[in-house]
Amino acid sequence: MNDNSQLIKNFLEAKYAEEGLSENSILAYSRDLEKLSKNIGRPLIGVSQAELEKYIISLQKLGHSRSTRARHLSSIKQFFKFCVEAGFLTADPSSQLSGPKLPKSLPKILTVEEVDKLLKVAKTQGHTEFERARNKCLMEILYASGMRITELMSLPVAAARGRPKMILIKGKGSKERLVPLSPPAIEALDHWLKLRDEKEDLRVKQGLKKSRFLFPSNSKNGYLTRNWFFNKIKAWAIEAGVKSESVSPHTIRHAFATHLLSNGADLRVIQTLLGHSDITTTEIYTHIVNDKLKSTLEEHHPLSNKSK
Repeated sequence: MNDNSQLIKNFLEAKYAEEGLSENSILAYSRDLEKLSKNIGRPLIGVSQAELEKYIISLQKLGHSRSTRARHLSSIKQFFKFCVEAGFLTADPSSQLSGPKLPKSLPKILTVEEVDKLLKVAKTQGHTEFERARNKCLMEILYASGMRITELMSLPVAAARGRPKMILIKGKGSKERLVPLSPPAIEALDHWLKLRDEKEDLRVKQGLKKSRFLFPSNSKNGYLTRNWFFNKIKAWAIEAGVKSESVSPHTIRHAFATHLLSNGADLRVIQTLLGHSDITTTEIYTHIVNDKLKSTLEEHHPLSNKSK
């Protein structure tokens, strides 16, 4: 497997595990990036902005539609953004690319009731108390903090000691931020740490080193993978009676932001908690809340057509 193929594979795995994209979406990303790789003919890590611009222009000359060119541009931008965030690149050669853009679609959002069902199911899943405590802790922290799943999985155990109300995490671009923990999350974390530490002590007695991660595993990185969690949360959704196609680690993050905004939280505060560098990224949640308010009004107002 060449360098480009491995990079593309890593990107697709990240998109699938974090956002739960459909098979068709993953295949579209794959086709777009493989076409770019073939056109460039060398490692994409060394590609320049000028080469990318030339490639986008070539798509137009070949007669590709505006929507197809927009999809290619989106695939390229997201791929190189991933490469920077994953540490493969220090600068994004696609950041200044311009061209036709795909219309922004609103993210899938879970209701408070649906999240509550997932939380209740997670704490019952597992063959042992250790597994059930871990699963409950994962879900409680994810919903309480709005963390990205990779941020949560790679969290050092030192950051979670002492029953903290806020946790300092290192997000995209190695930027640090504080995220909140709810009382249920603090309790779940406290219980999990007790069982986790007991197991780590046993590892030491067996001549093994203690893990520095909150959620250790035997994976290459030493902590639970986002793919592992993605499969788990899908199974929990089925058990909870929530549409599994609407559930992914990223939809829990969306739920965190939307539920905060619906309850009066300031958009700038939500931006800080999510670790968004640009407020326009956070503003998408205002559209979701406004759409929900509009549908509620149409459903219940005495003069609305639906009521009639």
